[in-house]
Amino acid sequence: MHKFTFSAVGVAMAIAAVAAAAGNTAPPRVDQREANQQARIDAGVASGQLTARETNRLDKEQAHIAKVEAKDKADGTVTKAERAQLHRMQNRASRDIYVQKHDAQVAKP
Repeated sequence: MHKFTFSAVGVAMAIAAVAAAAGNTAPPRVDQREANQQARIDAGVASGQLTARETNRLDKEQAHIAKVEAKDKADGTVTKAERAQLHRMQNRASRDIYVQKHDAQVAKP
């Protein structure tokens, strides 16, 4: 479990680095929502609600969203369509976090 905490922290740091390097071209809500979702994943790991496999999958999903956001920000602006795509991706990620935290699987102590 210690190994997975480090991977979660690593993903959070990568998201922060991408956001800092790309500037403030996206609305703050997008970045805040990513941070909130990462915190929910971290809380699931700490409470044992998420297994290592679930955590890894959710972290990869968050990293993919950050990568798409960085690509969208690369030209200096995030269009309305790009923002809508990011929101859809975040909605799906949020639903995935909820489902994985509330299923019957739990991490081994």
